[in-house]
Amino acid sequence: MTDFKVSYHPPSPSDYINLRLEAGLSAKSEEAARIGLENSLFAVTIYDHTTLVAMGRVVGDGGAFFQVVDIAVKPAYQGKGLGKRVMEELNDYLEQHTYDGSYVSLIADAPANRLYEKFGFNYTYPDSFGMYRKY
Repeated sequence: MTDFKVSYHPPSPSDYINLRLEAGLSAKSEEAARIGLENSLFAVTIYDHTTLVAMGRVVGDGGAFFQVVDIAVKPAYQGKGLGKRVMEELNDYLEQHTYDGSYVSLIADAPANRLYEKFGFNYTYPDSFGMYRKY
């Protein structure tokens, strides 16, 4: 990790959109990206010089509900521990900013679910069902 720069600021909307697409995540409009990034509770970004190579965010109401989102690593940089580093930073934030009864959620695609399990995330089924609605 010594060659990489860790930042606690959201990336620019264009860098965010490009990394999401390159990492295989869904596209976001420039406006949605700008608004969403501005309203992050916490963000961690990792750069190789000036190139965004990994990121993750925490969003939510800051008290009762938190969601881990946008965990993405540029494919050429996968396997270097960057996803784990992003999750460590997000986990540190959550440990310091959640309260008794706070609920932290995420939606995981395989094989990333194995990474999240290492940070104590559990499957909701059969107690509850993860659902979504996309516009």
